[in-house]
Amino acid sequence: MHVRNGPDRLLGWERRTELPLLLASMLFLVCYAVRVLNHSPDPFWRDLALALALLIWLLFVVDYGVRLVLSGEGLRFVRTHWLDTVVLVLPLLRPLRIVNTYVTLQRRRDRPRLSLYGRVMAYAGITSVLLSFAAALAVYQQERDAPGATITTFGDSVWWACSAITTVGYGDVTPVTPLGRVYAVFLMACGLALLGAVTGSFSSWLIQVFGKEDKEGPPGSDRSPGAPP
Repeated sequence: MHVRNGPDRLLGWERRTELPLLLASMLFLVCYAVRVLNHSPDPFWRDLALALALLIWLLFVVDYGVRLVLSGEGLRFVRTHWLDTVVLVLPLLRPLRIVNTYVTLQRRRDRPRLSLYGRVMAYAGITSVLLSFAAALAVYQQERDAPGATITTFGDSVWWACSAITTVGYGDVTPVTPLGRVYAVFLMACGLALLGAVTGSFSSWLIQVFGKEDKEGPPGSDRSPGAPP
């Protein structure tokens, strides 16, 4: 009888749980949005959203603990899976794990549906949208009641998040609270990384296309390289 080792058991667990946990992370973001954007005097929906968010976070804790045990690495797991550790402490950053989810789900197929360049750009685009939305919620929560705040509506916060992640930085609305500025620095750093990934991937794709055209020769030419005129 074959007994699976730690990595095999860990891989099996991730294949079974990655998609449900991705959906749970989306629900967590929705719950957080309800907590931030619902200004109704009735606290029912905000309390329900808080309860669901805490329950989902407990699921993340259980998943992290199970993977730590199955890996067989002990406390070394915390260092080798640093992104999972950060996401556990700051669950709003869970969109950063989308690439892990994609890799896990792709193992069920023989080959990826998208090319390498397509995967990089798709991941960067989806991550940018989710991170911008999460950052807009977090900054709005910190800034809306702060003295001298320029971000007083969620629309202002979305506008700020878009300018920050694209590294444009118009400066018409800016965070004034210490925590809001920490969020801003993190979002700008992510924006630079994602922009670099997309730019590098697009440049590599162009080089590959033009290199292929150079090898094939000019359009309409049916001569092989080195053929006599």
